[in-house]
Amino acid sequence: MASPENEPSSHFPSVVDESLGPPAHGFMHKFRLYETRSNFYMIGRDKSRTYWRVLKIDRLDPSELNIQEDLTTYTEPECSDLLRRIHEGNKSTGGLKFVTTCYGIVGFIKFLGPYYMLLITKRRQIGAICGHTVYAVSKSAMIPLPNSIVRNSITNWQNESRYKKLLCMVDLTKDFFFSYSYHIMRSLQKNLCNKDTGQVLYETMFVWNEFLTREIRNHLQNTLWTVALVYGFFMQATLSLYGREFKLTLIARRSRHYAGTRYLKRGVNEKGRVANDVETEQIVFEDVPEGFPMQISSVVQNRGSIPLFWSQETSRLNMKPDIILSKKDQNFEATRLHFENLVNRYENPIIILNLIKTHEKKPRESILRAEFANAIDFINKSLPEENRLKFLHWDLHKHSRSKATNVLLLLGKVAAYALTLTGFFYCQVTPAFRHEGCVRWLLSGNVDNNNFYPQRHCNCDNEDDDYFLLERKLSGCNNGASNVANGNHPIKPPMFQKGVLRTNCIDCLDRTNVAQYAYGLAALGQQLHVLGVADNPKIDLDAPLADDLMGFYERMGDTLAHQYGGSAAHNKIFSERRGQWKAATQSQEFFRTLQRYYSNAYMDSEKQDAIDVFLGHFQPQPGKPALWELDSDQHSDAGRNGHTYVDEDERSIFKRSLSDGNILGESGSPMSAKNVKHSSNSVLPERSQGSSNFLSESSPEISTCESDTAFSRYTRSIPHRQLFGDMQRDRCLETNHIYFSEHGDMSNCSNFFDLDWLSSSGNSCEEEQFERSSLLTNSSVAGLSAENVVHGVMGETTPSTSEYGSSMKVREGADRNRAILWYCTEFRCSRRFFRWLCALGEPWRGTLPLKLG
Repeated sequence: MASPENEPSSHFPSVVDESLGPPAHGFMHKFRLYETRSNFYMIGRDKSRTYWRVLKIDRLDPSELNIQEDLTTYTEPECSDLLRRIHEGNKSTGGLKFVTTCYGIVGFIKFLGPYYMLLITKRRQIGAICGHTVYAVSKSAMIPLPNSIVRNSITNWQNESRYKKLLCMVDLTKDFFFSYSYHIMRSLQKNLCNKDTGQVLYETMFVWNEFLTREIRNHLQNTLWTVALVYGFFMQATLSLYGREFKLTLIARRSRHYAGTRYLKRGVNEKGRVANDVETEQIVFEDVPEGFPMQISSVVQNRGSIPLFWSQETSRLNMKPDIILSKKDQNFEATRLHFENLVNRYENPIIILNLIKTHEKKPRESILRAEFANAIDFINKSLPEENRLKFLHWDLHKHSRSKATNVLLLLGKVAAYALTLTGFFYCQVTPAFRHEGCVRWLLSGNVDNNNFYPQRHCNCDNEDDDYFLLERKLSGCNNGASNVANGNHPIKPPMFQKGVLRTNCIDCLDRTNVAQYAYGLAALGQQLHVLGVADNPKIDLDAPLADDLMGFYERMGDTLAHQYGGSAAHNKIFSERRGQWKAATQSQEFFRTLQRYYSNAYMDSEKQDAIDVFLGHFQPQPGKPALWELDSDQHSDAGRNGHTYVDEDERSIFKRSLSDGNILGESGSPMSAKNVKHSSNSVLPERSQGSSNFLSESSPEISTCESDTAFSRYTRSIPHRQLFGDMQRDRCLETNHIYFSEHGDMSNCSNFFDLDWLSSSGNSCEEEQFERSSLLTNSSVAGLSAENVVHGVMGETTPSTSEYGSSMKVREGADRNRAILWYCTEFRCSRRFFRWLCALGEPWRGTLPLKLG
């Protein structure tokens, strides 16, 4: 038993062996914090109140974090007696005082003065997976470690207070969640097939308080006292189909690598990390009576910024800043690293669904479309045929404006086909497995238990072996676990997801969310079918269940958009699907556009600073410039010199070119690839020796020469010959495995998906016949004719009257512009804002109620 404070503390060693692991009978769920003048004492207990543990934190040295853990496991009376003795031993200095009840340590942080301890003081249950509760943070606290006497001797409190306020901008009560017994930072399949526990889990890309917990984890060599926070989205609800209830869980995990806000984090960095990298997992299971097998299924998809070096400069005058494409990575090394990382995380195949625009009057997104095609082509050339990247470039914006096209129906066809390539996870868990076996054992972190992992008895290095051995375990080991209390129940073999669908648009928010919903709906039908809930593996778009799922993805989209973009998502397609009044939809979209613009222009800089401090990318040091005193270039320099900025995953900030010249690199289209064998585990090949050092931590800052910039603000529109001609002429005709639409529309292109089949059911017969005749003759609307594609002729195009609609639409547009002109005159809006309003595609109904400045 530990000694009171005025006695030797030999029972509080500074390091605890990780092999001890957590107590065999559970996890600590609740903590009480006490203080004396010289120490904090944290008392932790399990949920059933069967054991207590003690942690001591020194308060006298403000510059060091001194933590000691008592190895003794106490009963409740023993713990009470220990606290009484500590109080009696410190009566002369005020005794032992209760500070707060808490539910875990978020971490410790130091700015310019003392250390602070971050605690969760209130929590709420938001769901459960396999009986393991998932919580959200309801309230948190930041407690300085030194006592008041020590704190009074600390100087520079002005900057210290500012850093504290900056850290508090990362609101832990919004979109952070955790679990004591379930590894919520990993997918269900990884939790069952991977034996990583403890410290390793905190170092994964989805644990946002990895930096904050690093010191205490290194001190104690365990994770008993901390909680791993995941940032993103979590929603769980009970739904029913044909009278059978099931639980649907939707989880979005945002990566901490290259994390930030919309215009300040774009594209990829030198380590292959992309902005707005989010893993989405959809879990379905039935609650079953005791003694019956439980079936559970999950499917994972991914979104992330286009993995190229590109940026946009935040502007208070321009609501749509120009896209700046850097040409510094001619060999696409960072792009290759990104896809290697995806293969390591999900295996092959990697399926890319690129939704950005292709045809624009002023090229913006189309710049990235062409360069992304170049990158995929370049990478695929060096890959074995079975591991080549699969891609579909499909202009969602163009198709969503056509009334003849059912966008969700077409995306559903793409999703269903992608699902056949990757598969999804399914397993049937026996009662013995649920109560004694690998789920609970694995999640307890007890790496010395031999009850589950057959890998411990046969040196298995291939994850396929993990899957095979898990299948054997699930199918009837543990002395015939299938023979359960209520009789024999047939055990279905498990299924595994191998590969992932990666979706992106320009922000990876609005269009991406629509596509992810389509994929989720296709997967849900398959999941319910394998669970035995539904006879048909397809869910109709008009079914009530499809509406329920749409609500899940709409809420997730709004949450992720607030985190990255500063406003809720643009849900026009969802709103139209519900039959929402068109004017109400337009008004909602308008306000969200303004909210996003305001957040990006006025709030994001400080928000980015807060994220960098929270993640440890910037660590204040005495005598060094404060974070708010640095401009973006100094941030970059400090990081490279190892002084103040320690962002290990940041790339250099691009300077904007002052040139108005049009610089566009060579275009290329993706290389052909035959059907990918999704059972292969091979990763992308090693980079060529000559380019292995192309991207380094000490790479010089990008200069302001013309070659670094794709387009300037006043760039005129580029003809299709320049933008796509070389790409199609030089590469697409080398093989017959690159698919285009039946009209030769090169806004759509794929190396694994038949686009003619995709479009065959998207339109009615009458509308399709009209579209065929008009699109084949008006290449500016549809792209290029089929004949031109065959012969590789890329001529100039001229718009037709069909591009502008009927005369009635023209009159409506004129009336709209007059209304906008009155509005902007009345409220003294800028000319730029007026032009932006006029450029909106849909006519306004009624007046604009918002008064600006």
